[in-house]
Amino acid sequence: MKPHQKLNAWADSFELVKELYAVTKALPPEEKFGLVSQIRRAAVSVPVNIAEGAARKSPKQFAWFLYVSLGSLTELDTLILLCGALEFIPPQECTRLVEKMDIIGKMIYGLIKSLEK
Repeated sequence: MKPHQKLNAWADSFELVKELYAVTKALPPEEKFGLVSQIRRAAVSVPVNIAEGAARKSPKQFAWFLYVSLGSLTELDTLILLCGALEFIPPQECTRLVEKMDIIGKMIYGLIKSLEK
């Protein structure tokens, strides 16, 4: 198993990407190059940056990639809230996704703090 695959933050964010691909299929067709594209790019960025950081040699480099991942997660949070406000995603689904992102964010932040010690 590769180092990043042992991290819960990576595994959970990987699963989130798959969920968001399914969710964005239901968005209006005119959002294909707008919200759909932006959500998918931000979602993919989270586990990809965790993986890339885990492959780096120094904890400082790993922490930097985790910060990038956290930034993408924050962007994603805003996009999901926007989809909820525009009624593209049902409120209960929006809440569930935001709660899942909050948990992933806490895991990433915990990893950052452990690397910065």
